[in-house]
Amino acid sequence: MALLRCSKIQVDKAYSRVVNVPTFLKKLMNITGMTDQWVAAWIKQKADNKCIPWRNLKDLILEHPNTNKKVDVFALSIYGLVVFPKALGHVDEVVTDLFDRLDKRVTPVPVILAETFRSLNA
Repeated sequence: MALLRCSKIQVDKAYSRVVNVPTFLKKLMNITGMTDQWVAAWIKQKADNKCIPWRNLKDLILEHPNTNKKVDVFALSIYGLVVFPKALGHVDEVVTDLFDRLDKRVTPVPVILAETFRSLNA
């Protein structure tokens, strides 16, 4: 919670997909604070999902002038590479959806447990 600066997460709300979800490009623009040209240049297609390579996020973490955005990109990277690794070395579109929900103070715990249970069954 300290890394994501979400001290007031509403524990009574479970993670769920919203009907009107912004596009992957818009969510990445919001999280990284970069332009649509920068984000569009690095979006890749892996299997059936869109993603962004970790190396591009790493470079952004090292060079971004805004400290808050550095922390946001770092936290997104942790979620994408450690908690929900789908494509090796890439942060998946689904992770940005979860990260976008964190900004609305919705707890990620149920989805993390569900994803862990699903991956253990696989």
